[in-house]
Amino acid sequence: MIPNKSDVTDDQFHTELIPDKPEEACGVFGVYAPGQDVAKLTYFGLYALQHRGQESAGIATFEGENLHLYKNMGLVSQVFNESILQQLKGDLAVGHTRYSTTGSSRIVNAQPAVSETRLGPVAVAHNGNLVNTTELREEMSRRKFDFVSTTDTELIALAIASEVNGGKDWLEASLTAFQMCEGAYSLAIGTPVGLMGVRDPHGVRPLVIGTLGTNPQRYVLASETCGLDIIGAEYLRDVEPGELVWITEQGISSFHWSQKPARKLCIFEMIYFSRPDSVVEGESLYSYRMRIGRVLATESSVDADMVIGVPDSGIPAAIGFSQQSGIPYAEGLIKNRYVGRTFIQPTQVMRESGIKMKLNTLKDVLEGKRVIMVDDSIVRGTTSRKIVKALRDAGATEVHMRISSPPVTHPCFYGIDTDNQDQLIAATKSVAEIQEQIGVDSLAYLSWEGMLNATKQDPSTFCSACFTGDYPIDVPEPVKRSKLMLETPPVKA
Repeated sequence: MIPNKSDVTDDQFHTELIPDKPEEACGVFGVYAPGQDVAKLTYFGLYALQHRGQESAGIATFEGENLHLYKNMGLVSQVFNESILQQLKGDLAVGHTRYSTTGSSRIVNAQPAVSETRLGPVAVAHNGNLVNTTELREEMSRRKFDFVSTTDTELIALAIASEVNGGKDWLEASLTAFQMCEGAYSLAIGTPVGLMGVRDPHGVRPLVIGTLGTNPQRYVLASETCGLDIIGAEYLRDVEPGELVWITEQGISSFHWSQKPARKLCIFEMIYFSRPDSVVEGESLYSYRMRIGRVLATESSVDADMVIGVPDSGIPAAIGFSQQSGIPYAEGLIKNRYVGRTFIQPTQVMRESGIKMKLNTLKDVLEGKRVIMVDDSIVRGTTSRKIVKALRDAGATEVHMRISSPPVTHPCFYGIDTDNQDQLIAATKSVAEIQEQIGVDSLAYLSWEGMLNATKQDPSTFCSACFTGDYPIDVPEPVKRSKLMLETPPVKA
C-alpha cells in the first residue's frame, strides 16, 4: 500500500516516492474461449501488460453463472500462482492490472469490479477515468446501491447492474449505462453469457481485438497488441471509438452506440505508455519513437561526442536522434530492470550519495565526453536533475538534454496520474529556467507539430491536452479546479 502522506514530509513524498513520469493508465484483458484455460491465457496477457500498472492485479472467470474471482495487491507474477489459476475455471475471463487514478491503492479498489444482477454477476475491467464520477455516484446512491470501493469502475458495473435489474438484457443494459458515463474508458466486461469490449466515443485509451487459432474462432481483447502476441493471438482490429463488441458462442457482433464518435487517442500512448513492440495503425511504436527522435535532432541538434537514452523509454528516440545527427549512440546509463516501486526510505548516507537503485552510470564511457541525453518527458524535473548530476559525477564534461515530447503543462483527467498543475515544472517555469534547475548545458523539447506530424496520421485524431490544455472531453469545473491551479502557463523558449 502507498504510505499515508502524513507519514513523510512533502519533499520526501514528491521527490522520492512518486515516479517523475506520467503514470501509466491500466491494462485490461479479456478472452472468450470455451474449452481453453482462460485463466492462464489471461494471466499471460496481463503479464505482457504489466507496464501499464504495477499496484494490483485481478482475474474474473465465468463458469456459466458462477463467477470465480481473485485479485490482490502486487505484480501479476506476485498475485497469481498455479494453484490460484487452477481454481479460476470457466469459458471466458476478464483481467486487469492497475495503477490507481480514481480511487486509492487499496485491495478493495483492485479490479475487476463485480456487481450482482438478476441475470447473474457482471465483472468490469477499466482503463481510463470518468470525469462525472461524483454525479454517477450520487445517481447510484439514489438507486439504493451500496459501495465497496472508491473507484469509477465500480460505478460502471453498478450502472449496468441497475439497468439489468430494471428488466433489460445485458446488451441493452450496457448500452444504456454507457450513456451515463462521461470521460475515458476502455472496458473488458464479463457476463455469464458473453464478453464485451467497449471504448468511449473518443477512444482516448486503446483496446484491440485478437483471434485465437481455434475452430470455432475464439476472441481476445487487450489494451495493446503485445497482450495478443504473448498468447499467440492474431490482431484482428481495434475496437472503434463509441463501439461495443459483443462476443458469445454465436461469434462477434458490433454495436456503434455513440452518435458522434471522434477518435482522440492519447498521444502519450504513442510516446511512452504503450510497449514499443505494440502496433498502432500497422506500425510498431518503436518505429514512431525513433522517428520523433529524428525530428528532435532536426529541430535541436547540438555538437557533442555521444547520444545516450534514459532507459528504457528514451532509448528509441535517442537512436533516432543519433541516426539523424550523425553523433554516435552509446549506452551511458544502465537500468536495474528487477527493481519495482519501493517505499522503504533510504538512509541519510544513501540519500546524500545519490540513490542508484534504478540507474547507474558507465563512468569509462562518459568520462571526458560531451553528452546528449534523450528522454521522453519531464514532469517535475526531480529525476532529471539526479540523472544529470550522476552523469557529471561520472566525468561528462557537458550534458545536453533533449525531450522527445513538448513541455507537459496541464494535468490529465482521462486516466493518467499527473500532478496538479503547480507541480508540473513546465507549467511554472520557462525552458531556460528548467534548464538551470536540472543543471544541463542546454535543453530543448520536441515541437508539438513535430510530435503529431511524425505519427503519419491525422493530427486531429489525438488528444494532446497535457501539452495544450485543449481537453476534448468537457471536464466539470470542480474537477478541473482541483488540478488546474494556474491559468496561463508561462512556458516560453
